[in-house]
Amino acid sequence: MNLQDNIQVALRALAANKLRSALTMLGIIIGVASVVALIALGNGATAAITAQIEGIGTNLVTVFPGRFDKGGPQGRLQTVLFYDDYLAIANVSGVRSMTPIFQSLTTFNYEAETSAVQLEAALPSYEIVRNAELDRGRFFNASDNAGRSRVVVIGYKLSTDLFGAIDPMGRSLKIDGVMFEVIGVLKKKGGGGFGGGGDDGAIIPLETAYTRLFGGKAVSQGRRVVSSVSFAAATADEVEPLIVRLERIMRRQHGLSLTDKMDFTVFSQNAFLDAFTIITATLSAFLGAIAGISLLVGGIGIMNIMLVSVTERTKEIGLRKAVGARPRTILIQFLIETVVLCMVGGLVGVGLGWGVAAGVRALDLVKAEVTPGSVALAFSFAAFVGLFFGIYPASRAARLSPIEALRFE
Repeated sequence: MNLQDNIQVALRALAANKLRSALTMLGIIIGVASVVALIALGNGATAAITAQIEGIGTNLVTVFPGRFDKGGPQGRLQTVLFYDDYLAIANVSGVRSMTPIFQSLTTFNYEAETSAVQLEAALPSYEIVRNAELDRGRFFNASDNAGRSRVVVIGYKLSTDLFGAIDPMGRSLKIDGVMFEVIGVLKKKGGGGFGGGGDDGAIIPLETAYTRLFGGKAVSQGRRVVSSVSFAAATADEVEPLIVRLERIMRRQHGLSLTDKMDFTVFSQNAFLDAFTIITATLSAFLGAIAGISLLVGGIGIMNIMLVSVTERTKEIGLRKAVGARPRTILIQFLIETVVLCMVGGLVGVGLGWGVAAGVRALDLVKAEVTPGSVALAFSFAAFVGLFFGIYPASRAARLSPIEALRFE
């Protein structure tokens, strides 16, 4: 009996017990669908967040207060950055543009609409450093900052949330009760806008924030506070040397020796991407393990059903052996039945997983992408499960004595 004949016999055996076959395949279907859907969702989330990180600026380097070690922020001398720190590093070489940034959660009001907004205050150079592309209007300039103008540039989603279909340009809104004029709307980035200045964020001039909005909230120890200082390195090759120069200047600014633990952190855009890649890889492995458990359970169910099938078809096996069928032929037949059961379940599971990914994409939650690699992985795993859990029932069938099998009641 050749492979094609074995497959046909396997399909007829499975078709003879349609409901039992369908229930047996359920574990494989769920497991394969989970693998395909989870990998698709993971790929989509990774691509979206990576695009956001890359979209916040070219060759970005940022100085944050405190330490971002495994044990959490551990500032030794201070856990804040001051505007004086920005002035100390403002003349560092290898920089195309830079800006200090002060962040605070604020309330935006326009008529009856209210939104909680992560507001950023920065210098006009923010537009270059953070690659802030405008959908309409303009970004604030040096005159706006020096004149402490109450002007604001808002994110695309925030514009829709507050103004709906109304053009927000030139309209006034309240930020924590203070009136501001909208002069620009940022282009749609998607997501929350990693690193600030995103679709649901807003930016105002730094001097305006210090003098007209935040007041004492932006002052510590009698000195103006900044949340971070961002730099756009002149070239990609300048990123690492710039980090070294910034750490050296900041150590001197904070009175730290070379052996003292830094009370600040200098992060590059690549460091964010590397850290994010590690996190997503770990999460994907964890989710994959959960999906693997479903396949394992499905495999045990298949082995159980195949053992029942061997018992039910004992006389058939004895008859085939009596007319000359070899043990190897019986072994291959039952193995093929198991693999066909798993592959059919795998095919249905891939379709189900693809459907879940398409549904998530249609809802615009995550741009889930089903890749050929994930489909191949799911099918390979399903085939492996079929072989692994089919060996024992198949070998048991192959070892049956023809005489004992024919006498079986």
